[in-house]
Amino acid sequence: MNGRDLLAVANENYFAIPAFNISDYAMGKGIFEISEKLNAPLIVAIHPDEVAHLGRDALPALIQRAHRSSVPVAIHWDHGGSYEQVLEAIQYGFTSAMIDASMEPFEDNVAITAKVVETAHAVGVSVEGELGTIGKLDEQAEDGVLMSQIAFTDPAEAVEYVQRTGVDSLAIAIGTAHGLYPKHVTPELRLELLQQIKALLPIPLVLHGGSGNPDGEIGQAVKLGVNKINISSDIKVAYHDKMREVLADTSLREPLLIQPPCIEAMQEVAAQKIHLFDAAGKADLY
Repeated sequence: MNGRDLLAVANENYFAIPAFNISDYAMGKGIFEISEKLNAPLIVAIHPDEVAHLGRDALPALIQRAHRSSVPVAIHWDHGGSYEQVLEAIQYGFTSAMIDASMEPFEDNVAITAKVVETAHAVGVSVEGELGTIGKLDEQAEDGVLMSQIAFTDPAEAVEYVQRTGVDSLAIAIGTAHGLYPKHVTPELRLELLQQIKALLPIPLVLHGGSGNPDGEIGQAVKLGVNKINISSDIKVAYHDKMREVLADTSLREPLLIQPPCIEAMQEVAAQKIHLFDAAGKADLY
């Protein structure tokens, strides 16, 4: 499915669909399987850097797996940085694409996003835009600004942005950040700002940088109208922490012995997110 049709059901029924960033096929396979086990709709998110790592030849296999899935799936191009990058996503078979021009001045963001929307909609691909800036917590995280420089989404600007661009969903800045928070930092979402934006906009809202935020806040954000939450760092940490543990046995060499426990560890975290977002069982609504 494209992201517009997938998120419309979530918007009507007040749940959020997890967008799990995957960086290899084993991770992708594990995410499909846990989503199917919990009967939860799924967004497979792949960042341009992850596409470069995977290789474009892996994408048809993931798309074919989506077609075989027992739950509705969108394959989402995460954080496209330019019009040309989104054209790549369309060529590769993505059904949903994000254009992130949030670091540009407002008028430039509108112009770039509107151009992307016009092209993507012509071929049935949905578009996510972003307004406001999201923090970046470490060098491995996706692009963002210093936490002290976060620009929260302005509700009035959000209405104008959506009206002028025609985006299908909007990523908003209410205090999240890409990456993992240091232990001494307690993240806090501006839920009152989320309520203001949701009251003005009928389209699905998106949270980026959802890893590390308190479950209570994330759960409340879902109840207040967030319909897509990106999860990347949390599942990757679980996957690779377990891998480090397994590889302590230096006699192991076969991936079929090394990877399964790592996938299971990742699935535990993914399952917790699916339940937190109230997405379990919601595939029956499609």
